[in-house]
Amino acid sequence: MDVRRAAERYEGGDPATGIESRHAFSFGPHYDPGNLRFGAIIACNEERLAPGAGFDEHPHSHTEIVTWVVEGELTHRDSTGHETRVRPGDVQRLSSAAGVRHVERNDGPSPLTFIQLWLAPRDPGGEPSYEIVPGIADSTPYAVPAAAAMLHVRRLASGERTAVPDAAYVYVHVVHGEIALAGTALRPGDAARITGAEGLEAVGVTSAELLMWEMAA
Repeated sequence: MDVRRAAERYEGGDPATGIESRHAFSFGPHYDPGNLRFGAIIACNEERLAPGAGFDEHPHSHTEIVTWVVEGELTHRDSTGHETRVRPGDVQRLSSAAGVRHVERNDGPSPLTFIQLWLAPRDPGGEPSYEIVPGIADSTPYAVPAAAAMLHVRRLASGERTAVPDAAYVYVHVVHGEIALAGTALRPGDAARITGAEGLEAVGVTSAELLMWEMAA
């Protein structure tokens, strides 16, 4: 188990325009050949957008992009014609396939924080697609078959336990609160990269929300 703390993330974005970014993996100018991916995950970015701030239209390709809103409301528009509002508890997936362009903005009156995972598909190319699942329930898995990955959302009360999936690769990210994982405390923004997970449990030290990605070899 390799624990990465929130404070160790690479800083990015453009604070002068209301965009603050924290990157868990090698990203843009923060090139780190030893931190390029884990399982299917090639990026885990925490984005904070002030009211009125956002990312202008930009391209993506050959990437499965999954977004989880922590607070606020995200406006999404893409070149396939989708325009949606993503709220806390919703799962958004944009399969960029051979190429798509999109816009991400905070058009609301309150600060916006969201976590975005980029996953490498097993087979590049194809047609782009989009999906949003509103208000995903606790313990309801969300599959991303193109990347052989499964997202598990867990919301724990203090003292409550949950099993970590047994899998070749598991990525655990703490959204809210504090958990204990194999005797190690993890707090908001902290993550654990687990190889060959078997028989592990996460325990809520406080009430907590965490995202667990289960990935095949």
